[in-house]
Amino acid sequence: MNKLYRSEKNKKIAGVIGGLAEYFNWDASLLRVITVILAIMTSVLPVLLIYIIWIFIVPSERDMK
Repeated sequence: MNKLYRSEKNKKIAGVIGGLAEYFNWDASLLRVITVILAIMTSVLPVLLIYIIWIFIVPSERDMK
């Protein structure tokens, strides 16, 4: 079973989107584009807050090993 973590090898800022992409077996670039579109559609703040919260809640890949 997959575990959700912040990716160390597929990250741009904190690895949140990369970790989600690995968890769902999706392309990280596609998920990043979807996230940016969602952020624009919701005036950025909700997506930014969720991202920041996930940085602290979701463990890092190296913490999982």
